[in-house]
Amino acid sequence: MHRMTTPSSSPCPFHAKRADDAVRDAHSPSSSPAPVPSGAWPPGPRAGLTGWRLLRRMSRDLLGTLAEWQRDHGDVVHVRTFPEHAIVVTDPQLARELLVTHHDALIRWERGTSIFAQLHGNSVLTSEGDAWHLKRQALQPGFAPKAVQAFVPGVAAATADALAQWPTRDAYWPVESALTSLTMDVIMRMMFSAQIGEHAREAEHAVRVASETANAEFYWPASLPDWMPWKRAKRRAIRVLKDLIERHLQARLARSESAWPDDLLSRLLRLHRDDAALWPLQAVRDECMTTFLAGHETTAATLTWWAWCMASNPAAQDAARAQVSAVLQGRAPGGDVRAALPWLTQTLEETLRLYPAAPVLISRRAQRELNLGPWRFPARTLFMLPVQLMQHDARWFPEPAAFQPERFARDARHAERGAWSPFGAGPRVCLGQHLAMTEMTVIAAMVLQRYTLSVPEGMAAPRAMLNVTLRPQTPLHLALAPA
Repeated sequence: MHRMTTPSSSPCPFHAKRADDAVRDAHSPSSSPAPVPSGAWPPGPRAGLTGWRLLRRMSRDLLGTLAEWQRDHGDVVHVRTFPEHAIVVTDPQLARELLVTHHDALIRWERGTSIFAQLHGNSVLTSEGDAWHLKRQALQPGFAPKAVQAFVPGVAAATADALAQWPTRDAYWPVESALTSLTMDVIMRMMFSAQIGEHAREAEHAVRVASETANAEFYWPASLPDWMPWKRAKRRAIRVLKDLIERHLQARLARSESAWPDDLLSRLLRLHRDDAALWPLQAVRDECMTTFLAGHETTAATLTWWAWCMASNPAAQDAARAQVSAVLQGRAPGGDVRAALPWLTQTLEETLRLYPAAPVLISRRAQRELNLGPWRFPARTLFMLPVQLMQHDARWFPEPAAFQPERFARDARHAERGAWSPFGAGPRVCLGQHLAMTEMTVIAAMVLQRYTLSVPEGMAAPRAMLNVTLRPQTPLHLALAPA
C-alpha cells in the first residue's frame, strides 16, 4: 500500500519557490482560444502503448505530476491511459464552464464513486440524476446559511469542552489529532445530539485507514474482493464506522418520536416516516455516514493546516487574535461570527487556497459531446479538475507560495473567477460549505482566545500527503502557550 500513496514532490510544496512563477498566458486557452481542428486532442505527455506508466506516475505523486504536465503542456492537457481519454483542466474559466455551464452533461467518475460507495452507499455524494436531485433538495435547507447560524452555540459548546482538556502549555502538542477529535465531536452533536467520547481515537484511525485504501484503489481499474486476507485493516475500518452510525440509529429508533431531539438524524428519520420508499432506513444510514465523514474530515484537515499557517506566520496570528479579542471580549462567538471577524475568516480562506482539503475534485465524465474553449470533446471524455494548481498559479495569485490573508479582503483585487474553488462550483458545490466555514471560524476564534501557536524548535515544515483529503504526512504537532 505504501507505494500507492501520493506524497508531494517537495518537502513543503506550498511554501517552496515555484520555478514557473512567471505568467504563462501563452498556455491559457481562455486568453486566445484559436479554433482547433475537429477530432484533435490537446497536447499532453507521451503515453506509449497503453499510457499505464502515466497512471503509475500519478499514483506516486498526483499533485506533482499534474503540475509538471501543466508546465509542459498548458492549461488543457490530454492524458491517454487506455481505455480512457482524460483532460486535465487548470484554466479557471474553463473549469467553471465545465462545472456550471456543462453540469447537465457530466456525471461523476464511475470508478471514484464506486469506491466511495463502499462507505457512503447511495448518498448525496455518490448518487446521480433524479436520485441526487431529490436528496440534495431535501437536505439543502438544513445547510443553508441561516440554518447554520443555529448550530453555532453547539459548536462553541463542543469547542469549549475540548479546549478544557488541552494543556495550558505544551512544547509538542498533537494538534492535528486534537482538532480531528473536536470536529468529530461537533458533527456527532449535530447529527445525533451525542458526543464522540471514547470512540474518538478508534474512529480517527478507521477514517485514516479507509482514506488510504480508497486512494490506493483509485489507480486500479477494478478492486479485488474485500475478503482477501491483506484487506483485513480495510474491513475493520469500514465495520468500525458503520457500527458507529448503527448504534446511534438503533438508539434513536428505540425512543418515542416525541422524545427525538432536533438534529440531523431526526430530520432524516422523519423523511423516512413520510416516504419510506424514497427514504428507506439504508438511505438514512448512507446520509449519516456521508455527513459524518465529509462533515469532520475536511474541516479537521483545514483547521490542521490553519494551525500550521498561524504557527509559521506569527504576525498574521497576532492580528487575528487582536481582532478576536476586540470583537468578542472573551465571549463565545455568535451566529454572525464570520462577518464579525473578517481577518480571521481571511486566514481560513487563505489556508484553503494553499491547502485545499480536496485538491483535486472528483473527476467528471462527459455523457455527450461538448465544446470547451476551442476544443470539441467526444462523449465519455473524463475531466480532471486540480483546484490546487489553479490556487497556486501566479497568474491569479501573485507570490502564490506566500501566506497572505489580505488577498481575500473585501476591497482587494480579486483573482480570476473560479481560480479559488476549494468547495467546487455549480449545482454540485459542497453542500456543507457554509457549515464548514462557520464551524472553522468558531473553533479558530476560540483557540486564539486561549492559546498562542508556534512551531516546535527544530521542526521542519510538514510534508503534504494526499489520501482523498490533504493532510500532513506525519501527524502535526505544535507548541502551545497561553494567549
